[in-house]
Amino acid sequence: MRLVAFLLLSIGAPLAAQTPAEAARAAMAQLEEATVKLDAAESARDRVRALTEAVKAFETGLAAMRDGLRAASIRETELRRTLDARDGEVTRLLAALSALGGTAGPQSFVHPDGPIGAARAGLLMASVTPALSDAAAGLRADVEEATALRQLQQDAANTLQAGLADIQTARTALSQAMADRTDLPLKFTEDPVRTAILIGATETLDGFAAGLSQISEDEADLDLPSARNRKGALPLPVAGEILRRAGETDAAGITRPGVLIATRPRALVTTPTAATIRYRGPLLDYGLVSILEPEPDILFVFAGLDTVFGETGQVLPEGSPVGLMGGPKGVPDDIQSPSGERAGEALSETLYIEVRFGDMPENPLGWFTEDKGTTE
Repeated sequence: MRLVAFLLLSIGAPLAAQTPAEAARAAMAQLEEATVKLDAAESARDRVRALTEAVKAFETGLAAMRDGLRAASIRETELRRTLDARDGEVTRLLAALSALGGTAGPQSFVHPDGPIGAARAGLLMASVTPALSDAAAGLRADVEEATALRQLQQDAANTLQAGLADIQTARTALSQAMADRTDLPLKFTEDPVRTAILIGATETLDGFAAGLSQISEDEADLDLPSARNRKGALPLPVAGEILRRAGETDAAGITRPGVLIATRPRALVTTPTAATIRYRGPLLDYGLVSILEPEPDILFVFAGLDTVFGETGQVLPEGSPVGLMGGPKGVPDDIQSPSGERAGEALSETLYIEVRFGDMPENPLGWFTEDKGTTE
């Protein structure tokens, strides 16, 4: 009887609810909705906006899929380990019950303490039966959950691969749509000679930003919505995590006034507000840069891009694509595979963001919200 009681306590109750499975299924639904958006973009009047929404939807769905599958894989591993650890206990329990026989009851036992001891033993056996039933139900639930999680991961593999292929298609289509776009207003015409002279004479971002007004010709007076009035409420231009804040020193001992955002490979960067492209191209040691002017005396600097969209002088509507981050194009992004292995690198790219007001840099986090989250 002590063995039976010990085993019942050891088996315990079932583990947590199937939240990882629900999250993974919701992510699959998000990817299916993103596919619908991509199909609809083919006939959309504003194809750039439609494709931008499709890419963002895929990024959100893939990020949710990655997190959901990772959680499902961890949960399944926990259940398998728990069930493996219970194997010996269950075997001993079954052996003990087999020894009692299928018709054993309280009256079958002769207790050395006489009738009182026998009565106590009978009461214990009467309480053991429902406890055994509960323990068996818990074990059955864990086995079923582990099996369901494994099946879910296998079913999600096809959706995942389709989503990865579709987002690559959407990015390619978006790049082409931006190249073909002719409906954007032009605030000024760039003088390429003056631009080359400015770049050659520039040693710092400060000096380059101060000379940007020299590279324009025939500048028009266009009214754009005020970015200053939305200071502190503008969305971050890319989904990711803040890696380094303004004024923090990096591993090379360099301190910059901007923030560094860790992103996933090929992440889409968009303008947080309507803005004029003041410059796009390589600059100093910042890599490929896009400098936007939402209104006079304010500049948003996005550095570290792999692809830039638009032309210098064009005015981009809010939410328009600015560029794409780097990363391997033919390799699946950082997604947890059904087997629990990882493909690609998580948040392997970095976007540097600097905000300049007049001749001075300001803390970008005073302009942008920090709740855009991580995608793809």
